[in-house]
Amino acid sequence: MAEVPGSIGEVEEMLARQDYICGRALATVVFLSLRLGRPLFMEGEAGTGKTEIAKALAAGLGRRLIRLQCYEGLDASSAVYEWNFPAQMIAMRAAEASGGAASREALVAEMFSEAYLIERPLLEAMRPGPGGAPVLLIDEIDRTDEPFEAFLLEALGDFQVTVPELGTIRAEEPPIVVLTSNRTREVHDALKRRCLYHWVDYPDVERELAILAARVPEAQARLSQEVVAFVQRLRDADLFKRPGVAETIDWARCLLALDAVALSPEVIADTLGAVLKYQDDIARMQGSEAARILAEARAEIA
Repeated sequence: MAEVPGSIGEVEEMLARQDYICGRALATVVFLSLRLGRPLFMEGEAGTGKTEIAKALAAGLGRRLIRLQCYEGLDASSAVYEWNFPAQMIAMRAAEASGGAASREALVAEMFSEAYLIERPLLEAMRPGPGGAPVLLIDEIDRTDEPFEAFLLEALGDFQVTVPELGTIRAEEPPIVVLTSNRTREVHDALKRRCLYHWVDYPDVERELAILAARVPEAQARLSQEVVAFVQRLRDADLFKRPGVAETIDWARCLLALDAVALSPEVIADTLGAVLKYQDDIARMQGSEAARILAEARAEIA
């Protein structure tokens, strides 16, 4: 387990060792989240590195990463715990077959003990670990509904959850909590007030080049510059879905797999599916449009 960084600069260095390149604003809010024990709410476009910050934090601090992937219809019981019903049924049938003298109350108490409890991410995050409190990633909270948000208010406010058969389970050491949102809907202000907030925007050219150098170090400088310049211009185009940093990294890796050392209209046409994910966007960038953007990108580099 690594020591918690004692300064903003140490946060930047710790994340950089995990190949996560961040600006000072993000490093500051991460430092404050760690120092104050407050959840960190990360909002922004998909593919801008929100989920990766939790992974980098867990790796940098030597903590477990526990991920709760949110989806429509997620409820508290699915996020906290469930009972192992098959194992309970087998145990009950075995008890009946043995003709034991245990009372019904004792049998029920045994069936609803921790031996048959399946812990889900929120309950798991409340348990102590050998490396210290885990990093709890609540990913894409905007996919859930308001009742689940209300439940999270209590869970994150007191860092405790309740299992009716066992009682309230409180974290001895609160987990490091990172919530992410792609802003497909507005998250309630009450939940945001529990957290430190940061908007994760697309990086500028300099930082995206640094990210690409960290994540795809085998890419030659010329290829990296052309990829970043082209993607930066794509984000200014009239697209249904602008490419994120994740797409920049994927595209560079695809180009390397094809032994490309520079972009060309032909190579772009063959690999646009790595950077654009909607057919209408791909069709709009085919042919002369891709050639025009590439020419502008090269002129900007020059």
